[in-house]
Amino acid sequence: MAGKIKTMIDAIIDQRGKGIETLIATTKTKLILKGIKLDNYDANSEDDLGVVEKLREIANDLNVAIN
Repeated sequence: MAGKIKTMIDAIIDQRGKGIETLIATTKTKLILKGIKLDNYDANSEDDLGVVEKLREIANDLNVAIN
């Protein structure tokens, strides 16, 4: 299923950022610092199971619920 990584990234940013630009920016920075290159993923990107698992761990660390 292509695009799952982008969906997960967006869910983490939306839930953690709560529409507040500062929180959105810091959440994006946290993802980048943890090795997630945001610009590399879009709705057509092939899903990498390693990245999916890493995003699940990050979401858990940030107390964010994702699918």
